[in-house]
Amino acid sequence: MADVAARLGVSKMTVSRAFSGTGTARSEELRQRILHTCHEMGYVIDQTARTFSSKRSGFVAALIPALNNSNFSDTAHGLTAALEARGLQVLLGYTDYDVPTEERLIREMLTRRPEGIVVTGGSHTPAARKLLKAAGVPVIETWDLLADPIEHTVGFSNADAVGALVHELYAKGYRRMAFLGGVPERDARGADRRRGFEEAMRSLGLDAGRSISVGHAPVSMADGAQGVVQLLQRWPDVDAVVCVSDHAAFGALAECQRRGWAVPGQVAIAGFGSFEVGSACHPQITTVAMDCFGIGRTAGELLIRAIDAARAGQRLAPETVVIPYRIELRGST
Repeated sequence: MADVAARLGVSKMTVSRAFSGTGTARSEELRQRILHTCHEMGYVIDQTARTFSSKRSGFVAALIPALNNSNFSDTAHGLTAALEARGLQVLLGYTDYDVPTEERLIREMLTRRPEGIVVTGGSHTPAARKLLKAAGVPVIETWDLLADPIEHTVGFSNADAVGALVHELYAKGYRRMAFLGGVPERDARGADRRRGFEEAMRSLGLDAGRSISVGHAPVSMADGAQGVVQLLQRWPDVDAVVCVSDHAAFGALAECQRRGWAVPGQVAIAGFGSFEVGSACHPQITTVAMDCFGIGRTAGELLIRAIDAARAGQRLAPETVVIPYRIELRGST
C-alpha cells in the first residue's frame, strides 16, 4: 500500500479507502486511478484483515473424493458456477476416498475461516463429524441421502438407485445376477450400492449372495476385468453382473470380449455413473445416470441461502434436496 501511495502521491489511508470502496463520489476518479495502479504493479489486496473484521472470507471449502473423476469434477463445476455468481470462491480439496484425510482437510480448511463447507457423502470420522457440527458455518453433505445428516443434504440414495437397476434387469429376464464392487471399508457409497443390490435381489426372491470385492475405491477398469473372471469362475451360471461403477463395468466388458464371452449373449454387464467411457464403447454399457453438475449447482444455491441467513444473524433450517437419477438401458444388457 505504501508503494502504491508513493507512486500516486497520496496517503496510505487514501489507498485503503479506495480498496474498501469508502469515500465520496468526488473521489471515484482517484479510486479508479489507485486500482489501475495496483493492477499495473501486480499488487493483490490482502483480504486477511477484512476477513477478521467482517467475518466474511469470501470462500467456501469443498471436499471431493478425486480430482480425476469426471462426475465429481462436474459437481465441483456446478458448485463453482452457483457460488461465483455471488462473488464466492471455492477452495477445493480431495480426500482420495480416505476419511482420515477428510478429517485433516476439514481441520486445515477451518483455520482459513470458510463461510460454508461442502463434503461428499456422510461417512466421516467421529472427530470430523464433531468439527463439522462445531464449525459455526453452513455444512452440506452431497451425493447421498443420510439418516442422520449434520445439517443440509443434496443427493440421492445410492442403494435405491442400484435397487431400481436390479428391478429393470429383472424385467428383462435376468435372474442370476451378481455384484462386482470394491472393498467396502474404503467407499461408503459403493457399500450402499452393494446393499441396494442385495436388498433388491431378496425382495425379488432371488439369490443375493453372489457378490465379490476387488480392489479399493475407486474401483478401476483392471479391477473390473479381474472381478468378472473371478465371478464367472465361482458362479458360471451368472447371467448379469452389476458393477459398482462404469469404469469397473468397462473393464469387465473388455475382459469378456478378450475371452470371447458374448455380452450380453453369455453375460450382461451394467455399471453406475453414466461416465463417457460407458457410452463410447461397444456395446454401450447400461448404467445409472444422475445430474452431477446439478448436484453441485443445487448445493451452491442452498449454500448461498444459508450464508445469507448466517450473515443476517439467522440460521437456515436444515434441508434435504433429492436429486433424481435414471436407469439408462443400453446394449450391454
